[in-house]
Amino acid sequence: MTVFYCAKCGTALTGDLVVLSSVPDVGDPDDGRDKKTGRARSTVPRGHYAIDPDPWGAPFALAAAPRRHPHNTGRELLRLDTWATVSAGQRDSVVVHPDDILPRLTHFTCGDNWSGCCGPTGAHGPNLACSCGSRLATWAADCLGPNELHLDPVRVYAWH
Repeated sequence: MTVFYCAKCGTALTGDLVVLSSVPDVGDPDDGRDKKTGRARSTVPRGHYAIDPDPWGAPFALAAAPRRHPHNTGRELLRLDTWATVSAGQRDSVVVHPDDILPRLTHFTCGDNWSGCCGPTGAHGPNLACSCGSRLATWAADCLGPNELHLDPVRVYAWH
């Protein structure tokens, strides 16, 4: 079992979580979508976490070649230029189920980092903070993208 803490103040951000060997495959993002909120089901099940070895989130860099529509993977963030850019964000972010952490974090807005019609897109950087003010998480939950909560691997630590 693992608990994640804020690296700045030491506040526990999660309860005990079990590690998954990889971030689960999303499959069809519309399968299991919540009818009321429009959100996809969470990538990671409750009570678990996974380490995402790939870059995720802001900033973005130009892609070497045009890409497919973001719905093909179900995990790409919605951006107006999604077909021309790829994530150059942190590697090894910790992906958790939003309900395992949201009650412990504060939503904050800075520019359009909370934009989206049904929830935050996550494409504009961290949008959740610890009570001490450390911006340590990005939640993507808009109806056109994934439903994932990523903890910044530099701003959190794990205790096993």
